[in-house]
Amino acid sequence: MHLPTHGRYAYSPISARPAYEWPNGTRLAVYLGLNLEHFAFGEGLGAELAPGGPQPDVLNFAWRDWGNRVGAWRMLETFEELSVPSGVLVNTAMYDYAPELLAAFRKRGDEFIGHGRTNAERQGTLPEAEEAALIAESAARMQAEEGRAPQGWLGPWISQSKATPDLLHEAGFGYLLDWCMDDQPIWFKTRKGRILAVPYPQELNDIPMIVGRKIGGDAFADMIVDAFDEMLRQSKDQPLVMGIALHAYLVGQPHRLAHLRRALAHIRKSWADIWFTTPGRIAAHAASLPPGIVP
Repeated sequence: MHLPTHGRYAYSPISARPAYEWPNGTRLAVYLGLNLEHFAFGEGLGAELAPGGPQPDVLNFAWRDWGNRVGAWRMLETFEELSVPSGVLVNTAMYDYAPELLAAFRKRGDEFIGHGRTNAERQGTLPEAEEAALIAESAARMQAEEGRAPQGWLGPWISQSKATPDLLHEAGFGYLLDWCMDDQPIWFKTRKGRILAVPYPQELNDIPMIVGRKIGGDAFADMIVDAFDEMLRQSKDQPLVMGIALHAYLVGQPHRLAHLRRALAHIRKSWADIWFTTPGRIAAHAASLPPGIVP
């Protein structure tokens, strides 16, 4: 029986791959992916604290907006306190809405990663020409604001069409984060070359866990701690990537931030045994390895 397939990569068991190390001689790379998002008022998509009513949905819009006005600043303070870098997933609408917030993360030297124009829309439902235009518009705005084009991309709502990897490669992107099928970087085939898929989590991700599965901030932090301890043990056999996906309107809340700080402090204790980095640095290292090392 022949099932439909994406044709982007072949099956590869992680236990049968070549071993390699990260730049500091360790086997576990850890990164934070902080989503900084802006939403349309009165229309479009958006995560919900409670079931939304008729538009304008003031309750859910304001809850999300709290993340940009308060939560992200508290998270920045926490990252500074613990001296941890982050990969910032940027809706380009944030350059107009909250430029001070982006400037604060830019000052830290954090990596800025393409995340579309706004999370009020999905790119994967667009005709190919319109999707290409969205990607180009987002990349051009980030180039203008940051002085260099973003190397990585995460689609709003992890939304992809069948052509998205092709369009990203053709737009000059070096890696994408949308696929959660592995714990190592993997090469994707595109119609004009290849692009790297860097692991981005859907388990260690506050939206599926806190909004979707309704777990508390303490349980989410426990998940991070348990995953870190187990992956550190597993990484003795092969290099691994542990991403932690965060949204300021969720884990920036005081009752959850305290637990996130606990989890990050736990990871910080093993600083010498890991590479705490950004997705872009992970992608660059993987891309520099000899052919055949990265599947």
